[in-house]
Amino acid sequence: MLKHIFKKGTNPNKPVLLLLHGTGGTEEDLIPLAGMIDQEASILSVRGNVLENGMPRFFRRLAEGVFDEEDLVARTKELYQFLDDAAKEYKFDRNNIVAIGYSNGANIAGSLLFHYADSLKGAILHHPMVPRRGIELPSLNGTPVFIAAGTNDPICPAQESNDLNNLLTDAGADVVLHWENYGHQLTRGEVEAAADWFRKNFG
Repeated sequence: MLKHIFKKGTNPNKPVLLLLHGTGGTEEDLIPLAGMIDQEASILSVRGNVLENGMPRFFRRLAEGVFDEEDLVARTKELYQFLDDAAKEYKFDRNNIVAIGYSNGANIAGSLLFHYADSLKGAILHHPMVPRRGIELPSLNGTPVFIAAGTNDPICPAQESNDLNNLLTDAGADVVLHWENYGHQLTRGEVEAAADWFRKNFG
């Protein structure tokens, strides 16, 4: 089982927020962010179990921006199965999970959407890249996805955000692409925009 924290929320009808940190983060990192998105929701915060120079990640990469696709596929499957197991253990609705990921965590959340039609009810992706190219996506009919991107993000070029938007939209997802005039950092503006988006889609 992946190292994680589960915190039961006050409203069992709200989606469980699956928190996925960036490179070098831990399962503690995004808990304050979850509070800004929805204070009533349960939280399932996971630590990536791949180490890169001692820094936790969710999958290996060959170089900056170059993913180890074989590892990505295997780790995505592992996370998918972990969500099945966690839903049984903590007695929450497996079909009511919304991912909130930043950077590497956003990429593994995107990979869940790319590989499994029923993996997530929705996703907030902060500074994601396209997880894989040249594969057919499952039907994501009506799945709400919020992408936050930086216009001058040195790690994730604007084209990546546009491509991801197009690929998810073509698969039927209902995508909102939000731009901030910053780099790769997580900004308060994009978190507030994500919180507004969440309220509109999930009450």
